[in-house]
Amino acid sequence: MALFEKINEDIKSAMKAKDADKLTALRAIKSELLLLKTSGGGKNEISEEEEIKVLQKMVKQRKDSAEIYKSQGRDDLYMKEIKEAEFIQAYLPEQMSDEELENAVKKIIAKTDASSIKDMGKVMGIASKELAGKAEGKLIAAKVRELLS
Repeated sequence: MALFEKINEDIKSAMKAKDADKLTALRAIKSELLLLKTSGGGKNEISEEEEIKVLQKMVKQRKDSAEIYKSQGRDDLYMKEIKEAEFIQAYLPEQMSDEELENAVKKIIAKTDASSIKDMGKVMGIASKELAGKAEGKLIAAKVRELLS
């Protein structure tokens, strides 16, 4: 089942269960997917990579907002953003463990013959594509930097 249909089914379930927090997060996902679908210049389908990018962006936005709320002492809003991020994250592929990420980055470094931090751009280009959705960009960059140093 495509992500869009799954979201619609989950919206119905959340409505029946009267789960307002989950419903808000699901409606936000649906809104972003509809926006992506209609902005595509006539194409009516969106790829899985595009869906993953949208979901990752939404999770990152929620986490960034949560940090701002926490620093301002707004625990109520902080918790709301964290909950939404968790609901959205459930639709992302399973995230790689630190060990899996390290092994994947080592393979990419070997494949590109990278030897120093100067080759980080070359490694990051490939790593970002191969590991999209499986690990956050910040974590990938940190691991590449660590292994090339």
